[in-house]
Amino acid sequence: MSEHKENQLHQNSRGIGYLPGLAMDFVIFGFDQDQLKILLLEYRNTTLCALPGGFIRESENLNDAARRVLHERTGLADIYLDQFYTFGDLARYDKVPLRTIMQAKGMNPADDHWLLRRFVSVGYYALIDFSKAAPVPDTLSDTCVWYTLENLPQLMLDHQAIIQKALDTLRADLDRKLGGNDSWAAPLLPESFTMRELQKLYETILGQKLRRSGFQRKVLGLGILERLEKQYSGGAHKAPYLYQFVKGN
Repeated sequence: MSEHKENQLHQNSRGIGYLPGLAMDFVIFGFDQDQLKILLLEYRNTTLCALPGGFIRESENLNDAARRVLHERTGLADIYLDQFYTFGDLARYDKVPLRTIMQAKGMNPADDHWLLRRFVSVGYYALIDFSKAAPVPDTLSDTCVWYTLENLPQLMLDHQAIIQKALDTLRADLDRKLGGNDSWAAPLLPESFTMRELQKLYETILGQKLRRSGFQRKVLGLGILERLEKQYSGGAHKAPYLYQFVKGN
């Protein structure tokens, strides 16, 4: 983060140019072979970690702001992004973590600084190809780090609950949002793929093994996959069928 951006953030104590009291938090899932990872921000000189987040400009649509912030954090655009819940409980308000982070950056915010006020946060989750992301910290954090679901550090505020809600929503929506223009799976698979590759993707997200026959029957029953001509390799040894998503579904 540049010194100019630090000073600019510090001087904008009233949040001029941003919608008051409204923020966004992002659960960015990264698919890495057989693992599902989550992108977190770390703050040097504190023990705090948090989800990436952002604010909405006064002249900006909410979903446009989400796409902007996601691109700023990952360098990616045109990827699956879903608004899944709004977090507004009074119990989530705590100015201590933000004050600690700002003080670690050499700032001394007044009690009425806009970043220390109560925020309602709109939750978004994204599912991306881990290998294609280029994580970038925001203006207050120092690093962006990928963590596996099994090794998440303690998070500030209600961010642990936000992750769980996002994960529950993602898992519940797997079948319904598998195909179509906003398919969560399409960016994570080659244009043509085997049933086994799709099943491994499901298993990674669900965190459990699935029966091959039952999975294939269920997915084919959705009517969103097109089986390609049979492929052969190695003489008499046949390769598995290849599939692709039905175009315009």
